[in-house]
Amino acid sequence: MSKATFAIIAAVSAGAGAAATAAMYSLRSDTKSETAKSTSTAVVPVPVPTPSPVSVPMSPSQVFPPTGIEVPSTTPVTKALVDPAGLFEYGFPGPISDIATRRALISSFDRRLRNPQWVVEHITPASLAVRDGDRKHSVFLEDEAVPEKFRAKLQDYFRSGYDRGHQVPAADAKWSQAAMDETFYLTNMCPQVGEGFNRDYWAHLEDFCRRLTATYPSVRIVTGPLYLPKRDPADNKWYVRYEVIGNPPSVAVPTHFYKVIFAEDGKAGGQVALGAFVLPNAPIPNDKPLTDFEVPVEAVERASGLEFATKLPPQRRRRLCADTTCAIVVREYAERQKAFGRDGQKRLAAPPRAV
Repeated sequence: MSKATFAIIAAVSAGAGAAATAAMYSLRSDTKSETAKSTSTAVVPVPVPTPSPVSVPMSPSQVFPPTGIEVPSTTPVTKALVDPAGLFEYGFPGPISDIATRRALISSFDRRLRNPQWVVEHITPASLAVRDGDRKHSVFLEDEAVPEKFRAKLQDYFRSGYDRGHQVPAADAKWSQAAMDETFYLTNMCPQVGEGFNRDYWAHLEDFCRRLTATYPSVRIVTGPLYLPKRDPADNKWYVRYEVIGNPPSVAVPTHFYKVIFAEDGKAGGQVALGAFVLPNAPIPNDKPLTDFEVPVEAVERASGLEFATKLPPQRRRRLCADTTCAIVVREYAERQKAFGRDGQKRLAAPPRAV
């Protein structure tokens, strides 16, 4: 990746350390070691050990490695001095991601940070046109599918100063009350700054994603938290620092959030407009252009440890903000209130403004 590409990140920093971190990740070589490329593997004991460890990839359905494998007859035989896999007799340490498949979303939960790693959703003009759900009937829920000791709890957010911030917004699941209810599981939540972010700029970004369905018949979105380093002016070193809430403190407060958007043209093998945005978990002025938060998809990958669109060939890719206008529409709550007089009759108000 060229230096010019990652110069974008330096120009789009929203919060302290966001762009510098993305640029820092760009300096790492794209050459991956064999260790980084490999899937989860486990060394297993065999009746006649070989000189080198024998690894068998684990399938997602396996919690523990297999108990034995066949050794080719041509393999030289020597006696193994150690057997690390013997530990698995007592249990597999992990990490284990709790994957939840619900009506309107799929989520992967990080037990250590008590936050989702990513949450995937799909919106279409048809899904947004149905209005059978109402959030006033929904309540926040602890996810009992996650073991209790690793679970984010309602009490963790009590008087924390943070909102229970949806990663997949409830407004994207109005097509079903049951689907909307499932967006209120805490496995779809992260602690978010309320005023100026969750209730403002972040909500405008969610609205931008919905408005994309006026141009694209299918929009898929991945949303999740980031914990980015920041340079300490005292010693000029980089540190990852984030607050932890709860009692005992266990739920991490992300420093940033990302959205990776796949806007599809609806044709089999058609074009996909890709857009990636990283926003600080902090108040953001509504006059801040959305393009200030645009970053290369690779920057989100390096920061999150995740991969996006690895099977999408380059010839099918487009840059979202080159394919359409990337701008939020500011709908201030106070301005909406002004649209109604004391008699309850709707009156004309200034139109929303795009940023």
